[in-house]
Amino acid sequence: MINWKVIFKMSGLLLGVEILLLIASLVSALIYHEDVMPFVWCILVCAVVGGGGLIYGRGSGQNVGRKDSYLIVSAIWVLFSILGMIPYLVANTFNDVAGAFFETMSGFTSTGATALPNIDEQPRSILFWRSLTQWIGGIGIIFFTVAFLPAVGQSDVKIFAAESTGPIHNKIQPRISVTARWIASIYIMLTLSCTLLLYLLGMSFFDAVNFSLTTTATGGFAPHTAMLHELYDSPAIEYVITFFMFASGTNFTLLYWAFFKRQFSKIFRDHEFRCYMAICFGAIIIVTTIMYLHPHTPFNLELSFREAAFTVVSLQTTTGFASCDYMLWPSMAHPVLLIVMLAGSCSGSTTGGMKCIRLSMINRILRNEYIHILHPRAVLPLKINGTVIPQSVRQTLLAFLSLFGVFCVTGTLALSFCGLTLEEAMSIAISTLSNVGPALGRFGPSQCWDILSPMAKYVCSFLMLIGRLEIFPIVIIFTRGFWAKN
Repeated sequence: MINWKVIFKMSGLLLGVEILLLIASLVSALIYHEDVMPFVWCILVCAVVGGGGLIYGRGSGQNVGRKDSYLIVSAIWVLFSILGMIPYLVANTFNDVAGAFFETMSGFTSTGATALPNIDEQPRSILFWRSLTQWIGGIGIIFFTVAFLPAVGQSDVKIFAAESTGPIHNKIQPRISVTARWIASIYIMLTLSCTLLLYLLGMSFFDAVNFSLTTTATGGFAPHTAMLHELYDSPAIEYVITFFMFASGTNFTLLYWAFFKRQFSKIFRDHEFRCYMAICFGAIIIVTTIMYLHPHTPFNLELSFREAAFTVVSLQTTTGFASCDYMLWPSMAHPVLLIVMLAGSCSGSTTGGMKCIRLSMINRILRNEYIHILHPRAVLPLKINGTVIPQSVRQTLLAFLSLFGVFCVTGTLALSFCGLTLEEAMSIAISTLSNVGPALGRFGPSQCWDILSPMAKYVCSFLMLIGRLEIFPIVIIFTRGFWAKN
């Protein structure tokens, strides 16, 4: 049986996190002498909805079942997005609900695709709220709550598992709450370090804060319409953002062992991280070579390397920042960029995509199959980092890959019916499902997605959501067995 009272209670508690973010945005509106009413109204609505959930859920206890946890995770991400679009509507940032919902979902899922054409004309508090949605979405709404709000209690394990990304979950401490606190501390340290460095390199304080929030979240929302090299003609700034995007795409558990335990060798022994580096550096070398040797690309070697490194890391970590318009690059580079968009970075990071752990597992499964063809009686366990992966994880991997392909195809078809070309529809489906942001054609890094129809925006929002939660927590709700009483 589904315990609706505990679902309402937990949703009410989790809305407290959104209220805290809205208060921070309200303070920024006061600092910059801007209208505070968009945030006041949103805070009031969140308080009423959250308070109603807490009142209805009184006496529910802390026992959360597996079905309850999936409903809580799915409901809270949708609820955060529905309520989070109120500031955009009150401030007239968007005139339609579809655009506001698209922008909010893109923020919380740290996708980075934007339907806001006139970013520079918006109040700074609205832009700060936009960046905050990505920052909290990058680490995960439930994850942040488990780390800092002990009110979640003993139910945190099941809820955390329902939101966690990747087929394998690593803990650095026996208790989930302690693990979440350590990882959240690393996340905050990365954000503060990035802010400080960008500010010292010449960014304004407001820009440094916003760029660091969305860089460490691997989200990609920028506080300006212009691309990075047009705003700040600074190679140092591009290299700093590239480094922090790459670091945020690394499994935070590895960063914990490296920076708190000084066990740097753990990083380079990790199979997933080595796969991450191989794809990233291999793509950078290929793209740099294409750009440097192509006769119609007037880039020297350093500029070719810098633009290739920034773009490849940005797309592989699904950040979506652009230092230049890669749609103007030689067409030979575009397939490489599409591959890194699909690959993604590490599990346990703030990134989207398929994750390198899955690619590493596929590589070892294929290798075992080749050996098994030659030696049919050989017993070949699947090992990752010295640990045997059980058959159940392999089945989950196959199911994920199948569903990922199904939603890529259905998303492409749905967007095609909305009037997009096949190339645009396919690239948008891959981009939103992988939470990358930029796509191809008219939806490249220098373009705004406001030209999408309302129905296309809702399709994209759904793809962003299932991509961020890695499909299963959303899809399972629509199965008959989920609602069965047994």
